[in-house]
Amino acid sequence: MTSRIKTVDARELFDTRGLPTIEVEVVLADGSRGSFMAPGGSSRGSNEAFDLRDGDPAYFDGLGVAKAIGAAKGEIAAALAGMDAADQGAVDEALIRLDGTPNKSRLGGNTIIATSAAVAKAAACSRGVDLREYLGGGTEIPVSLVIVMFGGPVHVGVAGTADFQEYALYDLSARDPRDGFARTSRIFGRLREYVSKKQGAGVPRLAGVAGWLSARFDTNEEALTVLTDLVREAGYEPGKDIGLYIDVAATHLYRDGKYHLSAEHQALSRDAWIDRLEYLCDRYPLIVGMEDCLDEEDWDGWRLLTERLGRRVQLVGDDFFVTDPARLRRGIETGCANAVVIKPNQIGTLTEALQTVDLAKAHGYGTVLSLRSGQGFDPLMAHLCVGRCLGQAKMVEAPSGTAHLDEVLRIQDALGEAAIHKRRGVLPCLLA
Repeated sequence: MTSRIKTVDARELFDTRGLPTIEVEVVLADGSRGSFMAPGGSSRGSNEAFDLRDGDPAYFDGLGVAKAIGAAKGEIAAALAGMDAADQGAVDEALIRLDGTPNKSRLGGNTIIATSAAVAKAAACSRGVDLREYLGGGTEIPVSLVIVMFGGPVHVGVAGTADFQEYALYDLSARDPRDGFARTSRIFGRLREYVSKKQGAGVPRLAGVAGWLSARFDTNEEALTVLTDLVREAGYEPGKDIGLYIDVAATHLYRDGKYHLSAEHQALSRDAWIDRLEYLCDRYPLIVGMEDCLDEEDWDGWRLLTERLGRRVQLVGDDFFVTDPARLRRGIETGCANAVVIKPNQIGTLTEALQTVDLAKAHGYGTVLSLRSGQGFDPLMAHLCVGRCLGQAKMVEAPSGTAHLDEVLRIQDALGEAAIHKRRGVLPCLLA
């Protein structure tokens, strides 16, 4: 069997934040190889697969990955030796059994996802097909969400910025992602000019946060008003041509039973918080998608919000679902949310991530591929998005984070007329 696993190796590399991470490399009997670097993530749900770190405070504040490397080169290499890399399900099941914990804490979710993805890439190489074909063969080019501004307690601190974590624009009427990025970049340029001109006390000002754009606003509504006005000034209809996708990251706002808005010095009960979210959607039709709208364990709140907004706004679970098919199934059964973020490292194996995608699609839930902060470029993510027809991709940060978008454009050009562009059709909640 030429696709049997011959060796599993691992090394420490550094992500785009300059922090250590593990890369696993798998070599097959026929010489085919694949490697994958585990992504990180600044905003992590409590139900995610566990990142195995060394804990030595003298080395990157305990974030070293020597333990993870040892696990990959030792137990995992021995367990996978001779297995057929083309049988992804069997390989991933072997990894899950070997770890033996509910959250992959013994061997590390970072170790396991790096191994799982490296096996898939080696198998695709052995078969002589590109990753898109190997991961499902789909031809749907995603609508790209372009992150234009960051806020909130995780990325930029608790004081002085808009409370929501990410603000992404996506072009719902563009010919393709290339055209959409050009149009969105034009709006981002105007946003940057606006923020720069408004520097000073009590008004929005430019703040450098790891090269990202963040701004001071007196209220959260001011940020939404500015973005809506800029979209209109650029000649587009808010919510029709251009939509706004907000990562609320509500778990990071929730404490002591209330949602705390630093920008407005308010603490809201769950009912008042849901009222506020509905008010914002009513007042700002630019908003067509909201991620992690409530605390990650507030199932009743998610159900209530979905009853009120689920027919007209995409309500997306990230920390809420953590790419876990079991949590998504519970959400489907209880009427919570209508879309799910897909981050393979949240659950720990490629097989489990694909199970979540298939479950979502079977029940009409939207699927949004999302990168993690610090994640370097790897073609697998773009090929997974197109090959499995996820339809939406949060993989671009304006103005320069375009490596994954570039790979989507390569795939689009290779597909030619076979490429499918659903545009606004990726949001069924907006078509009702």
